[in-house]
Amino acid sequence: MSNFTVQGRGSPFRTGVWGLALAKAVSFCRRKPLGAVGAVLFVFSVMVALLGPLAAPYDPNHTDVKYKFASPSTEYPLGGDRYGRDIFSRLLHGARISLSVGVGATLLGGITGSLLGVISGYAGGRFDLLIQRLFDILMTFPSLVLAMVLVVVLSPSVMTLMGAVALPMAPRMARVMRSAALSVKAMPHIEAAQATGCSGARIVFKHILPNTMAPFLVLISAQLGTAIVAESSLSFLGLGMPPATPSWGTMLSSARDAFYLAPWLAIAPGMAIVLAVLSVNLMGDALRDVLDPKLKQR
Repeated sequence: MSNFTVQGRGSPFRTGVWGLALAKAVSFCRRKPLGAVGAVLFVFSVMVALLGPLAAPYDPNHTDVKYKFASPSTEYPLGGDRYGRDIFSRLLHGARISLSVGVGATLLGGITGSLLGVISGYAGGRFDLLIQRLFDILMTFPSLVLAMVLVVVLSPSVMTLMGAVALPMAPRMARVMRSAALSVKAMPHIEAAQATGCSGARIVFKHILPNTMAPFLVLISAQLGTAIVAESSLSFLGLGMPPATPSWGTMLSSARDAFYLAPWLAIAPGMAIVLAVLSVNLMGDALRDVLDPKLKQR
């Protein structure tokens, strides 16, 4: 691969594709430092979810009565809960449940809703009318209530939680992506593709979807924080994973009647949720500023 020069604020350097990506990442960090902080925090949260259970000092369900409501110490860095379980170990294991449900639900609801919105906007007619009325019906239900109904009807599991959180998200994604698809549909190159006999599927997947990636990425980042909070809310209400399975919402729920006796029971999972959602929101705001052409002109 031939080399080329990438100009930065410092001296120019010769590099390849990876160097160009690094230069863009450095430029993004300089322009949006809060967004870079959010990205670092989110990557750290994901690494904790993936590798944290391997570093946990204890089994998350190991009980020891002498550590019941134990304050933070060298043995239990974040203290012990009502059953003498290590909060730090449960926090690391809980990250896998909370983040996997949040990320999985966001991708499931975001991709499904976006595809239906783009196809609906391009197809128009009765199909568009049917899809939009169906989404109108779903949007009349409060998101948390709809998720609670689905979890109660179906047996609690990771997949059930993902579906319950993703379903209320899909209509909102579809609405925005449909508007973006309608704007792209009116562009001259779409008319040219239609005139040359391109199929509807080819136009949607090759011409419209790539031109709607900017709002899609911004929406995904915005909905991810909502999905993490939704999973924690369901677990807090006892509608998530079984109580023995560690998740941040379940840990918060178990601390309700012991907060004044052992506040560290709620502080640890509460701060984990706050940091995860804050990182996603910071990253989403930075993406919006970078990808929105109207904001670029300011």
